Amino acid sequence: MPPLILASTSRYRRELLTRLRLPFEAVAPEVDETALPGETPAALAERLALAKARAVAALRPGAIVIGSDQVADLGGEAVGKPGTHEAAAAQLQRMSGREVVFQTAVAVVAPGLAAIERAEVRVRFRELSDATIESYLRIDQPYDCAGSAKVESLGIALLEAVESDDPTALVGLPLIRTCALLRRAGLEPLA
Repeated sequence: MPPLILASTSRYRRELLTRLRLPFEAVAPEVDETALPGETPAALAERLALAKARAVAALRPGAIVIGSDQVADLGGEAVGKPGTHEAAAAQLQRMSGREVVFQTAVAVVAPGLAAIERAEVRVRFRELSDATIESYLRIDQPYDCAGSAKVESLGIALLEAVESDDPTALVGLPLIRTCALLRRAGLEPLA
């Protein structure tokens, strides 16, 4: 069986892929994540997921490589990782009381295959006071999460509802779609 590689440095994606109990290696992809002019959040997530998988596959021919990317879509505008406390507070203020669609794409590149799937997760944020935002950010520090909310942690308390057909997609790697793509590459997770 060819080696399985996750083209990511995300600890969240590593933790999710570990659930499949397949041996894998994580390799950092060297990909510019800048959006192209006019690029939609969904197209950006798909392009980056595929670019990450292809970048690592070029370094490791013959491997099965998984790439993934997530972009929060706030009214058609791409919202990425905040990086700082101030940027996270501004993101959450803008998302307060609104629906955000998290576009999570996964790509698998393997010999004879380059395929991509995308999961949309609709999230409704509740009305958030500045005090609530400040308290949440001090506790969870979600500065490396698109949209500034760790739903696998205390960020779930910021939400009114989550709608998705792939429950792991919001954390960063849609495992239902990942399993389907791995099967297409000849790797059955339950074998």
